[in-house]
Amino acid sequence: MALKFDTRYPSIEDLRDKAKKRMPKFAFEYLDGGCNEDINLHRNTADIRSLQLKPHYLRDFNGASLKTKLFGVEYDAPFGIAPVGLQGLMWPNSPEILAKAAFEHNIPFILSTVTTSSIERISELTEGKAWFQLYHPAKPELRDDIINRAAAAQCPVLVILCDVPTFGYRPRDIRNGLAMPPKMSIKNILQVLGKPTWALNTLKYGQPNFANLKPYMPKGLDLKQLGKFMDETFSGRLNEERIKPIRDMWKGKLVLKGVANELDAEEAIRMGFDGIIVSNHGGRQLDAGESSIKPLTTIAEKYGDKIEVMMDSGLRSGPDIARTLASGAKFTFMGRSFMYGAAALGNKGGDHTISILKVQLQQIMEQLCCENLEDLPAHLIK
Repeated sequence: MALKFDTRYPSIEDLRDKAKKRMPKFAFEYLDGGCNEDINLHRNTADIRSLQLKPHYLRDFNGASLKTKLFGVEYDAPFGIAPVGLQGLMWPNSPEILAKAAFEHNIPFILSTVTTSSIERISELTEGKAWFQLYHPAKPELRDDIINRAAAAQCPVLVILCDVPTFGYRPRDIRNGLAMPPKMSIKNILQVLGKPTWALNTLKYGQPNFANLKPYMPKGLDLKQLGKFMDETFSGRLNEERIKPIRDMWKGKLVLKGVANELDAEEAIRMGFDGIIVSNHGGRQLDAGESSIKPLTTIAEKYGDKIEVMMDSGLRSGPDIARTLASGAKFTFMGRSFMYGAAALGNKGGDHTISILKVQLQQIMEQLCCENLEDLPAHLIK
């Protein structure tokens, strides 16, 4: 199998190690950390990797395809780039780097409300193929304006986030001044000076800001006022009353991200969602909760014929993707893995990371003698 990536970094862990060397400590810890004691962060990956797949060697095999259809669109692989907030803080221009790579590889890219590139710019780079993830605004007029912008940008899928009713307790970010309101300490400034590539790229692309929210933010906010603005602008706790106007307004596909149990999956179907992403926010919200793979299997088995069931949180490799699809997910998403790639290799990082995952997943499919992704559940050892 021909390797089409930088062979010095053949795994996501290699990219993570390289990214750590190139990023200021506060930025890396914001990307890499979970909440509280990081228990669910590590549980996510560990529980995925506890699953085993069964190969069949003595059977006819005509090659494996990674192509899959989701919401009527054929993608070249069964994984996409999850929404990540403050991407430009972690690596300058990373939303654009990753959106371009996703477009070129024909996989979905989801833009976060609170990242550092605008809906309009990412739509331009992806020819209107990027998805958009909405943090629920507290005011209906702001909600409606953001949704109208996403529709005008031709986003085919709107993703509503339900697992941030309150911000996670993240000790590293508190120590580093990245809680709300944020602050830049002398310690952080010294960290920046020690990472010249990051610093020069930040000068080139400008100080990161909430690009999607700029039209709504008063000019000249200091850091304390920014924290107050964010607190007043968003209300993350969802219910049917808040979801119904969005469902009525949005003409494209609607996805609920952050589903963690069967009851919420059932409610999502009743309220007219087209898809759900089983997720625990990458272990950044509820340290005492389950890993995402645990509820996925039951949700997919009970509701997979009624709604598109996807998953994120904890996936770091092609084998992880295969295990998750074998557990019933129709599609998968990853956030940190792609950010490690962008931070490690800059403009080449998105393409490199996608290529690693494609090669790894292709090898798994060929080893299992599994021709189609939908046949992966038959290889799961229960």
